[in-house]
Amino acid sequence: MFKLTHQITDQPILIGLIQGDSLQDQLRDICAVYGLPAQIVQDFKADLKETLPAYTAERKIYFLGLGKNPQLADYCLAYRAFFYHQKAKLTDKIVVDLRHIAHDFFEFVVNGIALASYNIQIFKTDKIENPHFFQRPEAEVQLLVPEEKLEIAKHFMQRGEAIAESQREILQLVNLPSNHKTPETITKWATASAQKYGYQARILDKEMLIKEGLHALLSVSAGSPEPPYLIVLEYKPAEGLPKIGLVGKGVTFDTGGVSIKDSNNMHFMKCDMAGAGGVLGAFEAAVKLGVQKHLIAVIPVTQNSTDGLSTKPSDVVNSYAGKTIEVIDTDAEGRIILADGLAYLNRNYAPDVLIDMATLTGSCVATLGYVAGGLFTQNDDLATKLSESGGRTGEKLWRLPMWDDYKGDISSDVADVRNYSGKPVAGAISAAKFLEVFTEKHTAYAHIDMAGVCFVDSEFSSMRSATGYGVRLLLDFIERYEYK
Repeated sequence: MFKLTHQITDQPILIGLIQGDSLQDQLRDICAVYGLPAQIVQDFKADLKETLPAYTAERKIYFLGLGKNPQLADYCLAYRAFFYHQKAKLTDKIVVDLRHIAHDFFEFVVNGIALASYNIQIFKTDKIENPHFFQRPEAEVQLLVPEEKLEIAKHFMQRGEAIAESQREILQLVNLPSNHKTPETITKWATASAQKYGYQARILDKEMLIKEGLHALLSVSAGSPEPPYLIVLEYKPAEGLPKIGLVGKGVTFDTGGVSIKDSNNMHFMKCDMAGAGGVLGAFEAAVKLGVQKHLIAVIPVTQNSTDGLSTKPSDVVNSYAGKTIEVIDTDAEGRIILADGLAYLNRNYAPDVLIDMATLTGSCVATLGYVAGGLFTQNDDLATKLSESGGRTGEKLWRLPMWDDYKGDISSDVADVRNYSGKPVAGAISAAKFLEVFTEKHTAYAHIDMAGVCFVDSEFSSMRSATGYGVRLLLDFIERYEYK
């Protein structure tokens, strides 16, 4: 779909401009080059995502606002929004003028355009009478760059496309309804990805989980006819590389179990495997890009359903770590399966850094809304690096405390730990303290609660839908991570 060029053609052209003191001079120069009357663009302010179409005898010109001091994520958003909203109006070819944009941003421009091609209408049966831009096999986006930047532009174009390909796959996985997305669906995706891109995937089925002693994961799946799995992925391109361990929550649908959820928003619980999605997407993208890091991902996958065999509030279950858990609330199931995932990865692979990502608590949503994920870690250096990755990619994080003052919230009279405090306060923090128990005091551990940012209202769908949060964040962290 993408093609590089350094020559101007007579195709429609899209010109992105930054809001600032030089905007009017740039607009005046562009009008002079293309023979446009200056008054046509006099009201264009270059606000983020602002679009102004203009016409000459030879071509159509689109002006796209990039806002003031745009960050990487702003480029992605602006170009994604333009192509998404204009796709029905675009002709088969369009030129995207990148000559006024620093090459550091090329990747995010391409990434945004490629993400605009994602089609959420997975099960629509209406016949397509007028295919839009991304549905036409002949559609082409020509990236106009200076001749001396063709080679570096090719590099960033390939990166932007490769990452977007994985992001679209994760958007699709998270948006799938639960009758089309069982734990087995996730294992098949991971296995197919491993075969395609050349990394290792090992799947532990129910019998193996019983044999290995992953009793916490098994307890959450007890009420579902769909068997649970543990997905173990490994990518080791060379010896002696930093070893990064990732764990993602993979609950393909969450009814709440016996502590059943209110029905008003239960249909959104198909997104309860978005943490697994973020880990899977970042892992695949890192492998495709040839990142020189030793990566291990462990993803427990299950449904949280309810029947006569379901785990009940007050039950005490064992775990892979050998610690017993008093189940206070079966709707706090994510931390239970993550307990086994964290312990399994840590004990079998001893990673230098250990990160889990999960749609874990409504408490985090109440605290941070739909803007940022919650970051929990005792390691200041790790907190800084993850926060910086969040800032660069637009997948923001905000650090919340993990003080031992909160340990009492998870203490139990009858077991080593309980899964829920029962208090209406500090729920995200007590969840993080619960998970910390199963890391064996790993000194570089971080928990990311992305419940408020993975499945939201946006301009790219008419209902709440997946954002792909975590893919960019984790990939950026993986690529930049070094031993301290």
